[in-house]
Amino acid sequence: MLSLWVNILLSCIGSYISYQIILEYIPVFVKRQMYGKDQCKVNNIPIPEPIGVISAAVYLIVMFIFIPFPVYEWSQLESSIPHQKFLMFLSALTAICSAVLLGFADDVLDLRWRHKLLFPTLSSLPLLLVYYVSGSSATIVLPSLVRILFPVRECIDIGIFYYIYMGMMIVFCTNAINILAGINGLEAGQAFIIAASVVIFNVIELFRLDPSLSWYHSLSLYFLLPFLGTTSVLLFFNWYPARVFVGDTFCYWAGMTLASACILGHFSKTMALFLIPQIFNFIYSTPQLLHLVPCPRHRLPKYDSKTNTIDMSTIEFKENDLKPLTKIILYFLDISGLLYKKIIQKDDVRSNARKKINEDTFNIASIIFNPSIFYPILYRTSDV
Repeated sequence: MLSLWVNILLSCIGSYISYQIILEYIPVFVKRQMYGKDQCKVNNIPIPEPIGVISAAVYLIVMFIFIPFPVYEWSQLESSIPHQKFLMFLSALTAICSAVLLGFADDVLDLRWRHKLLFPTLSSLPLLLVYYVSGSSATIVLPSLVRILFPVRECIDIGIFYYIYMGMMIVFCTNAINILAGINGLEAGQAFIIAASVVIFNVIELFRLDPSLSWYHSLSLYFLLPFLGTTSVLLFFNWYPARVFVGDTFCYWAGMTLASACILGHFSKTMALFLIPQIFNFIYSTPQLLHLVPCPRHRLPKYDSKTNTIDMSTIEFKENDLKPLTKIILYFLDISGLLYKKIIQKDDVRSNARKKINEDTFNIASIIFNPSIFYPILYRTSDV
C-alpha cells in the first residue's frame, strides 16, 4: 500500500507542475506558431496546440520517478526481484511513450489514417509479448445467459484470438478518443470520466479479490492515478471557452494509457463497457471513415455567429454519384432516424438532393436534443 500512497502524492505533485508549465508555455506555443483557431467561436485568436504534449511529458516523468517504489515493495513481498511484474510495468511505459511520439508526429505532420492504424499496432507488441511470456491467461468467462442458451463451458481458452482482441483494443483506444473530438473539453473530458470510472472499478476489486490476484489492479491504478491528475489540469484549460487545445498527442496518449491499464489489470473485456459511447461513435462514423459516405476533412458542428450557437454540419453532393453500397447505408440511416435530408432546388431545377449530417455522436446528440442543429448531409443530383 506504500507504493499506492506514493503514487497518489506524485500524482498531486504532477498536477501542480503540469499547471505551472502549461501557464508558462501558452505564449511560447503561440510564438512558435503552434496554435489553432477555434471554429466554433466568433473571434479567431490563436489557441496553443498541442498542449497535451506537456501533460504527457509530466506524466511520463512522474511514472519514471515512481518506478523504484513498486519494485522495492514487490521485492520485499517476494524472495527475489519480481522480474515479471517489472517487465509488465516497463512494457506499458514503452507503449505509452510510443503513443505520445505518434500523437506529436500526427500534430506536426498530419499523418494518414493508415499510419494511425499501423503504428499503434506495432506499439502494442511489447506489451502483448510480455503479457504472453508472463504466463497470463487467455481464458474468458462466459456470461451466465450465454451458458444457459448454449451448452458451453463456463471458461473457454481462446488462445491467439484473445491477443488479437487486445491488439484491436489498443488500436481502438488510441483512435476512439481522437474520432469523438472537436468540442471544447470533449477529448479531455471523456478520457477523464473513463479513467475515473476504471479507478473506481480497480478500488472495488482491490477490496473484493484475494491479494494474490488484486496486485493486477494495483498495477493498473499506478498508471491511472497520475493520468487523472495531469488530465484534470488539461481539462481545466480546455474547458469552454478553451484556452488551449489538447491536440492528437493527448488523444493517443490517453487511449494507450487506458488500454495499457486494462491489459495490465486483466480486465480488457470489462473495459469495453466503459467505452460504449466511443464504440457507438466509431460504428456510427465507420461509413464516413471508410469513405463509403462523403466525408469532409473536419466533421465539426457549424457555428452560427448570429445566434452564437452551433448547428449540424452538412455535406452536399449529387445522389446519382453515390455508389450502390452508399445508397443502402444512407437508406438505413434514413429509416432509423439518424439522417437529416433535404431535397433542394438549384437554378430553378428541382434536384433530388438530400442533406445528411456528418456521422459523429456529437451531431446525433443535436438531433435528439435539438432537431434543428444536427446531422445534415446534402445530396444534389442535378446541376444546371
